[in-house]
Amino acid sequence: MDYHVNYINPEIKLSCYEGKLFKTEAAFENHLLVWLISGETKIIQADERFIFGAGSTFLIPKNQLATLINYPKDGLPHKAVAMHLSAKRLMEFYNNTHAKSKINTEKIIGFKKHPLLESCLASLIPYFEMQQNFPENIALLKINEAISILRTIDENIDNILNDFEEPGKIDLASFMEKNFIFNMPLEKFGYLTGRSLTTFKRDFFKAFGSTPQRWLTKKRLELAHYQLTEKNKKPIDIYYEIGFENLSHFSFAFKRHFGYSPTEVAERTL
Repeated sequence: MDYHVNYINPEIKLSCYEGKLFKTEAAFENHLLVWLISGETKIIQADERFIFGAGSTFLIPKNQLATLINYPKDGLPHKAVAMHLSAKRLMEFYNNTHAKSKINTEKIIGFKKHPLLESCLASLIPYFEMQQNFPENIALLKINEAISILRTIDENIDNILNDFEEPGKIDLASFMEKNFIFNMPLEKFGYLTGRSLTTFKRDFFKAFGSTPQRWLTKKRLELAHYQLTEKNKKPIDIYYEIGFENLSHFSFAFKRHFGYSPTEVAERTL
């Protein structure tokens, strides 16, 4: 298999991928602390992109729409330790901790190399080789250790970790115009805009006069056309960044919409 995951417990895992690339689109339910052992991770958000190399440590806040593309590099697989910082764990931690006042801030954070953080995450590696169940109390100690270190090295981290509010109702049109490239279930789009699925569909039609599926496909294809004609990009370099699962699906949808294939567009711009 190209991809496999070892679990210490449901909140801590080691992933290893040896194929060409592994892509996932997500708005994670929990904050995700990642230590990249080898390989490279590219993260695409609506208005920002990040590239993290081997040895990087970064935090993906919950409910942040992002496309993650993981690559092997330098002859090594993409290998990473990921720790889920759940609301339950964080509430338990902050119930006994004085936290600074919160300022609304939501962004992916890349941490500078720090011996405390690196040693905390590296110390997890031996546990993945254990055959028996990982003791719950040790997993909790490791998670609390990681939270404490993050608070030590980043004075603003409480603004993210100590925020337990659910997404509130926001302007649907502006949110969708910004985030249409992400291939999320409609239920997730509804949740992130503070709506039930039924309300989301109703408000969407009011805003755009179309069903979400048709509108999303049209917007993604128009962006693809722009990338091909104005940015001289190749079809294989863009389909996974604009919400399509594979190149054949993208090519079929593109030709049905425009009457010609993305390859023909690319050839015209040469």
